[in-house]
Amino acid sequence: MAKFVYRMQNILDIKSKLEVQAKNDFAQANAELQEEQEKLTEFFFKKRNCEDCLREEYGKEKLDLSEIQYWKNSITYTDNLIKEQTVCVVNAQAKADAKKEYMLQLMKERKTQEILKEGAFQEFLEEIKAEESKEVDELVSYTYGKKQNESR
Repeated sequence: MAKFVYRMQNILDIKSKLEVQAKNDFAQANAELQEEQEKLTEFFFKKRNCEDCLREEYGKEKLDLSEIQYWKNSITYTDNLIKEQTVCVVNAQAKADAKKEYMLQLMKERKTQEILKEGAFQEFLEEIKAEESKEVDELVSYTYGKKQNESR
């Protein structure tokens, strides 16, 4: 029996390898995004803590102006960190989105190749079936012809 050989198997293999690599790249970009978001969350907690400490200073009977100024400066510094980190989060999100789009494109290309392979396999099966049918017809014709010659 004939063996099925997909003539574009090497392309399918390459598409599969590229897809695996793209999935890994996307996972890494997603992990970086999570890390950047966690840093941003930490900065928000730090700002909230500074604000709480400033309120506590204002609530004391005896105000310490240097302490108040320290907490105001800390809040300003943390606001700047939050702005910078927000930019980092947006950049990481854009990078993750780009990696995801690339991965989805490669997945579509691999799936297309698999569909083409399945179509080629179905075509191969039909050719085999046609050959078998032809052989059966020849065998039947030969047997019928042999019986006709014997009966004469």
